[in-house]
Formats: sequence, C-alpha cells, structure tokens
Amino acid sequence: MLQRRGRTLGVSLGMVGATALVAGASSAALAEFKPQKPIEFVVMAGKGGGADKAARLMQSVIAKEKFAPVPVVPVNKPGGSGAEALVYLKGKKGDNHTIMFTLNSFYTTPLRQKGLGVDVTSFTPVMRMAEDTFCLWVNSDRKDINSVDDFVKAAKAKGKKWIMAGTGKASEDNLLTDFLNKAYGLEMKYVPYKGGGKVAKELAGNNADSTVNNPSEQLGFFEAGKTKPLACFTDERIGLFKDAPTFKEIGKDFVYYMQRTVVGAPGMSDDAKAYYKDLFTKVFNSPDWQTYRKKKALQGDALSGEDLMAYWKKERDVHESMLKKMGEIK
Repeated sequence: MLQRRGRTLGVSLGMVGATALVAGASSAALAEFKPQKPIEFVVMAGKGGGADKAARLMQSVIAKEKFAPVPVVPVNKPGGSGAEALVYLKGKKGDNHTIMFTLNSFYTTPLRQKGLGVDVTSFTPVMRMAEDTFCLWVNSDRKDINSVDDFVKAAKAKGKKWIMAGTGKASEDNLLTDFLNKAYGLEMKYVPYKGGGKVAKELAGNNADSTVNNPSEQLGFFEAGKTKPLACFTDERIGLFKDAPTFKEIGKDFVYYMQRTVVGAPGMSDDAKAYYKDLFTKVFNSPDWQTYRKKKALQGDALSGEDLMAYWKKERDVHESMLKKMGEIK
C-alpha cells in the first residue's frame, strides 16, 4: 500500500485554507522589511518540469501585479536530485533575499545523502502553494496499451528492457516506479533525466516506454495526441483525464502527492517571513494561480508557518520509511 498524503495517513495537516491566509502578515511587521535587491528564486529542478513551470508562473504574477518592488529571478539548480539547491540555500543562512521552490526531493535527497548535512527543519517555511499529482503515461502509438492490465502485460513481456523515464535517483518518479515493479511483478529499468520536461519529451519521442509525469509536464503532449494516461495516483479521478481511473479503483491503493512549496533560507528574519507570507498569499489568491491550479490538476490548500513545518516533519518521516523499504537507506 502506498499512501503518502497527510489525510490518507490520518493526519489532518491540510485544513488551513487560503481563506485563513488572505489577511497575510501584520502591517507593522511588513513595514519593517522591504526587499532592497532582486529576490533569487531557486528552483530545485530542471527547466521545463512542473516545478519550473509553476515557479515561473508565480514570478510572472508577482511582476504583472506589482506585488514586489524588486524583480523575482528564478534560478534552476537541479544537480544531484536537488542537492545543489539544498546546499546552496543552506549556505544562505540569514539571507532575506533568497527563497526556493521545492518538491519531495526536499525530503528524499537529504535522507539519501547524509553527507550534505541538510536538515529540512532548519529552513524557513513560507508557503505550500499546492500538491501536484502523478499519472502513469505511455505513448499514444501503443495501440495495444489502453489500460493498466495492458501495460503490465507489455512491461512483463519486455522485462528489464522496458524503460521508465523519470527525474533523478530515488526521486518521486523512482519511488513510484519501484512500487509499480513490486506491485505488479515487473522489472522495468528506471532511467533518470534532469527535469520532468525532458522526461515528457523522451516519452513523446518514443525514447522511453512509460513515465509517471505530473499532468503539467505531459499536458501539451497529451493535448497533441502524442501521449495518454492509463491511471493516476490520486484519491479521485482527475477532471482533465476523466477516462483514466485511479489506482484505488483498480485494486491498488496507490495515493501519492508532491508538494509545491516556497521555502526560505535558514535564519530568515521574522519580518521577512511575514513579508513573504503576505507576498505568496497574494499569489495564491490571484486569478492566474487559481486558474493554473485547476488547469494543471493541482490540489491541496495553502499552508504556512507552524502548520507547514508540521507537514514537512510528517512527510519526511513517511519518505524515510519508503526509502528504507526500497533499500535506498538503512
């Protein structure tokens, strides 16, 4: 059983919705901090993937609506499954002008690479903007594969030559591939690439047999008729792909979501934390972000402060258990 979302684990951490955040930080706190130079917005993933697209949309919303007096500059640091970004932000202790957009490698990379000396609870919780979803995808040229049963039959026949493309070692994609291998008795070979955009292109170009991309990464190819989803790792069917069942519907209780969260450097000042909470509350409530959430099948409420820190701690423990089961860590 794969159940990784807070509420499927009996933890109600997502109850703080956007409405509770609309007021943002106090005017007194906000008056104490205003960015004096461009804000560096580190993305711990490659260009073209779900994290990169979301970060750049947020940057465009901030610029268009003039939410900040200085530019917000996205910088991709995908190396080492996000290790590059984590170490970089760790080194920015006390910096009020550096923030990061993260995913679940925020947990898995420090667990796998203890030498990094990264403790996720040392970072400043700014705001969870969404939880992203995952689906199992194949190329539309595979007329023989129209269901998970068809997929299992084809993957078993090809054995270790079946290529599942994903982003990074022991990443979210790798975790899902491992669970699929174990659940269905498969031997798929997992091949990591830098960024979900590259992974999506590999499948569309028939250079991989399958992926577990986010909807935002495969959507363009899906709309062009080049790829198709077979099932999704969600509680309920995704409106964009109403013909694709959930794994729960077909007898496998696979539920997995990925955070899309803004993180501050360690030791960020309280007034800067208040500033960024207010800034990303505005972004969260903007029509552009809400439209993007709906179009890209993003879920989850906004979380910040102590609620977000509690979410991180719970998710870190869940991912530690998953990595141990995979044999990635002891």
